[in-house]
Amino acid sequence: MPKGGKRGSHKGRMRTYTSPEEIDAQMKAEKERKQQEAEGQEGAVQNDVTEEKLPGSGSEDSDDEDSLRKRAGVEGLIEIENPNRVAQKSKKVTQIELDEPKTLSRREREEIEKHKAKERYMKMHLAGKTDQAKADLARLAIIKKQREEAARKKDEEKKAKEAVAAAARGMNSLSLK
Repeated sequence: MPKGGKRGSHKGRMRTYTSPEEIDAQMKAEKERKQQEAEGQEGAVQNDVTEEKLPGSGSEDSDDEDSLRKRAGVEGLIEIENPNRVAQKSKKVTQIELDEPKTLSRREREEIEKHKAKERYMKMHLAGKTDQAKADLARLAIIKKQREEAARKKDEEKKAKEAVAAAARGMNSLSLK
């Protein structure tokens, strides 16, 4: 089979170019179409604004949002409501109730419980009631005894050295006489 499949490559075909006149005609047609759309939208917006200003309209808040939204194609003709779409409603400061307790998520609850348990453990640990605290206190007591014994031995050795030094001085002083 030849390179590029059954049809071959595009290199052997004749290339077509768009003439400048065709390009200008396409651009003019597109500009006219955009202008017509813009004029149609401005007229629709003006009609919506005049309808909103009519007195006695009881549901002005909900109509404002719907009328300002752009409706393209058949959407303006057919009213369809998507049950999966959730409209975001902004609450006013007066509507927010601060008295009701805030419900926490599972992660938040677990995090708070974990923090409280850690604080309880630290209080028990400082009081010496946990196994780890008891082991630490026992280890500290052993170290304290070892240090006391080492200090006592050092004092005894120091006194012994002083006694030997005093005895040596005493002998030296007797021998000099």
